[in-house]
Amino acid sequence: MMKKVLAIDFGASSGRAITGTFDGEKITLEEVHRFSNDPVEINGTVYWDVLRLFYEIKQGLSKAGNFESVGIDTWGVDFGLIDEFGCLVENPVHYRDKRTKGLIEEAAKIIPNSEFYERTGIQFMELNTVYQLYSLKKYRPHILERANRLLFMPDLFGYFLTGNKTTEYSIATTSQMVDLKTKTWAGDLLRRLGIREDILCPISPSGTELGMIKKEICDECGIQSVPVISVCGHDTQSAITAVPADKKDFAFLSSGTWSLFGTELDEPVISEKSIKMNVTNEGGYGSKIGFLKNIIGLWLIQESRRHWNRHGKDYTYADLEKLALEAKPFKCFIDPDAPEFVPHGNIPARVREYCKNTNQPVPETPGEVMRCIYESLAMKYRLTLDNLEECTGRKYEKINVIGGGTKDTLLLKMTACSTGREVEAGPVEATVLGNIVLQLIAGGAIKDIEHARQVIKNSEKTKLYMPENSEEWQRAYERFLSVIK
Repeated sequence: MMKKVLAIDFGASSGRAITGTFDGEKITLEEVHRFSNDPVEINGTVYWDVLRLFYEIKQGLSKAGNFESVGIDTWGVDFGLIDEFGCLVENPVHYRDKRTKGLIEEAAKIIPNSEFYERTGIQFMELNTVYQLYSLKKYRPHILERANRLLFMPDLFGYFLTGNKTTEYSIATTSQMVDLKTKTWAGDLLRRLGIREDILCPISPSGTELGMIKKEICDECGIQSVPVISVCGHDTQSAITAVPADKKDFAFLSSGTWSLFGTELDEPVISEKSIKMNVTNEGGYGSKIGFLKNIIGLWLIQESRRHWNRHGKDYTYADLEKLALEAKPFKCFIDPDAPEFVPHGNIPARVREYCKNTNQPVPETPGEVMRCIYESLAMKYRLTLDNLEECTGRKYEKINVIGGGTKDTLLLKMTACSTGREVEAGPVEATVLGNIVLQLIAGGAIKDIEHARQVIKNSEKTKLYMPENSEEWQRAYERFLSVIK
C-alpha cells in the first residue's frame, strides 16, 4: 500500500518541501517547492525572516497534493519567543549574529566549563541557545520578561501549523540546556545564569505526533488536515537517522554548510578527552546519542563564491573546483573553525590574512584560496576522526558521507586521502529521508530504525572513494597540525 508524506527541510541558506512515497520497499522523493532562506540585518541585528519562511511552508503544503503527515526539520540552537497571547515577541535572531561574543568566558565564571559539559555534553560554541538567552538576560531583559514560551525553530513552525507547543528532544539538546542523563532541562544551571526555566516547554520524544494542521490553514492551502509529526527537528539528527550503515558502529560526515563528523552511540561520552576536544553529545531518535564535532564546512566555499560573484566574477561551484585542481597542492592551510571564518563577508581575504599571520605562503588566486580551503577541510576531518576514535576507543574503517556535500567529488576524494579510509557517499537527501522515515515509523508503515535504514539503502545509490598517496597526505597532515596549534 502506497504511503505519501511531506518533509519540510530548512537549511541555513534554503528550504525545500519534498514528498516521499513509500511502496513497501523503496522511497521515491519529489521536490514540490524550493525557496531561499535569506537572513535580514536591521539596526545591527541579524534576523531570520520567519514570516516569509512560514509563507513558504504553506506554499509547499499547497503544492504537495494529498499526503498523510508532515514533518519539519531545521538548523539547531535558534528559537522564537511567544508571549502570553500566543504571539511572536520578535523575529528569531540568527545564530551568526554577534550578540553572544565573549559570553562563553563570562558564563564560565558562574558555571565552570567542566561542570557545564559534564551535565549537558554539548560542544562549546558562542551560538548555542544558552548563550543567546544569557545575552538577552544581560542586554535586553525586557524581551525575556514578555516571553511566555520558547520554541525552537521546527517547534515554532509546528506551533504555527497546529497551535500546540512542545519541544522535540533532538532540537532541545542543541541548546546546551538539557541534562543528557535525565533527558530533562538542567534547570539548576539555568537558574545560576539567571535564565528563566518557566519559558521552556516539556521535552517530547522524537517521532511523536504534535497535532493536526489547523482548519484555517487547511482551507487556505486547499488540503485535508493531517498530523504534524515531531521528527528529529535538528537536521543533523534527521540526517544521522538516514545513514545507510551496514554496521552498528559507523562514522558519518554530514556535509553541508556545516560539517558534522561523528558516530551514533547508546550513551553519551563525558570525559576529559571529550571536553578537551570539544566534542558534542546531541540527542537523537530512540534516545540515541549523536557524538559529533561541528566543523565549519562548505560555508567557506559558499561564502567565497558569494564574495567573488558580488565583485563581478560569476563562478560556478564547478569552476571553483576546477581552479582548485589546477593550483599547487599543500601550499598552505587554515583552521576552518577559526572564529574569523564564522561571520558573513570576505572569506578569501580572511584566508590570506590567516596564512600571513601563521607564516605560510599566502594564496593569491581564487584557485589557490580554494585549494587551501578544500585541503584544510579534509585535514580537519582527519583530525576529528582521530579524536573520535580516541574518545570512543573504537576504530572506524569507513566514513559514510551524507548530505549536499556528496556532490563535491573533489572534497570526497581528499577526505578519503586525508583520513586513509574508504568513503561511501550518499544519500544526498539524507536529512529529508530521515524526516520521512520517522513519519513512516510514526504511521506504522516502517517497523523501526533498522528497517528504515534498509529501506534507504534500497532506495538510494551510493559511491565509493578510496584513499591514495597516503605518504604525501601524511606529511601534509603533520604540517597542518603545526599550523593550527
